[in-house]
Amino acid sequence: MTTFEALPKPNRPEEIVRKLLKLISEKKLRPGAKLPPERELAALLHVSRPSLREALRALSIMKVVEIRQGAGTYITRLEPELLVEHLDFVFALSDTSYLDLLESRKIVEVGLCGLAAQRITGEELARLDACLKRSSESIGDSTLFFQTDLELHECIAEAAGNITLGHFMAGIRRLGQASRQRTTDLPGIKEQVVADHRAIVSALHAHDAEAAQQAMLHHLHNVERRLRDSIKEEHVTTPDAEIQ
Repeated sequence: MTTFEALPKPNRPEEIVRKLLKLISEKKLRPGAKLPPERELAALLHVSRPSLREALRALSIMKVVEIRQGAGTYITRLEPELLVEHLDFVFALSDTSYLDLLESRKIVEVGLCGLAAQRITGEELARLDACLKRSSESIGDSTLFFQTDLELHECIAEAAGNITLGHFMAGIRRLGQASRQRTTDLPGIKEQVVADHRAIVSALHAHDAEAAQQAMLHHLHNVERRLRDSIKEEHVTTPDAEIQ
C-alpha cells in the first residue's frame, strides 16, 4: 500500500502535483491504481481539499490521472511524454519553474550544440540560415518569430545526432513554449535573439564546438536575464507576490 507523507506547509497546488509525480516516478503509484477519495487523500497529505482538487485537475489536464465521475481518480498509462505535456498550469503557478526550465536548457542545449558543431551537415546549415533569414524578417510578427525560434533550436538538436538527448530536448521544448510566450514581446528581445542565433549558427558553420557551446550559453544567459527582469516588473505591479 502506498504511503502518502504529509506535505510541509504552505501546501500549494504545484507542490501537491510534484509530490504525486514523484510517487509515480518512483513506481509507488502505477498505471490503473486508484487514488484514495478526495477527503482521505487530503487528510493523508495534510493539504486543503481545494488545493488538492486544483492539483488533481492539473494532473488530469496533463493526462497523468483520469477523473471518473462517481468512480474515483485513477493513474493513467505513464509514457514519459505524458509527464511533460500540458504543464502551462504548473508554470502559471510558479516563477521558479520558468527559471528551472532555463537551467535544464543550459545543461541539455549547450551539450547538444557542441555535438551539432561536430556533426552538422551542409543541408542542416542551409536550414539554419533560412531560419535566421525568416527570424530577421519576422521581428514584427510575434507568432512567426516564435515558430522560427522553435524550428532553429529543433534543427540544432537534430543535427547533434544523439537520440537520447533529442528525447530530453523534445520534452524541454514543449515546456519551453510557455517561457518563450512570456518573453517574446519584451522590448528588444527579438533583436537580441536574432543576434544570439547568428553567433550560434556562425560557430556551427565553422564546426567550432567550443565556440558553439559558448554562443548557446550566452544566448540562454540573455534569455534568463530578460525573464528575471520580466518577473521583477510583474511583481512590482503586484507587490503581494513573492519572487523566489
